[in-house]
Amino acid sequence: MSSAYSEPSTERTPGRAWTVRIIGHGGRAASVTCSTAGCRMPPRREDVTALRVFAAAHAAAHARAATLNPSAYCHCGSQRCGAHPTARTSCAGRVVMILRHDPIVRRVWSVEEVCEMCAPLIPNATVLARAEQPSRTTHRPAPTGAPVPAPARPGIAGGFSSSPGEGDPAPVRHPRRTPQRPRRQPSGNGR
Repeated sequence: MSSAYSEPSTERTPGRAWTVRIIGHGGRAASVTCSTAGCRMPPRREDVTALRVFAAAHAAAHARAATLNPSAYCHCGSQRCGAHPTARTSCAGRVVMILRHDPIVRRVWSVEEVCEMCAPLIPNATVLARAEQPSRTTHRPAPTGAPVPAPARPGIAGGFSSSPGEGDPAPVRHPRRTPQRPRRQPSGNGR
């Protein structure tokens, strides 16, 4: 059996987002929810500290399991940039994966694919990974008759499975940086 070569799709897809949330249930009981329906969550309990630890680990597991889609458009932009309403920008640049968590509220963790322009404007966001720059080399088809191995899928902690096509190694963490403007060179008149 031969495998046919196909060009990678240049069609833009929606930026993905995962949200893990702690919800109070009156009194001291709380539970954790995830925007991914297939995720198993712990039962309702009164130990909110343990639930926070679980929620943070679960959001981090989503970030590790996700493979950045370089052709995704900004999730923040698809939400009309509601995450940074006072700082307006046009979505542009490479796709980055961020983790949003407000240390004061401490109840919501969001992992999102956004653009490089929105990422530094979103409060409490940390850039976890950046999509690679598109290469200028042409892709070559696999030799006919040679099977193409599927990528290995890691075991995921936190009680969920990654969706098909995901499962690359954990992204490299980069410190959050704001875009730098080039410095002006002094004029050559020196007199």
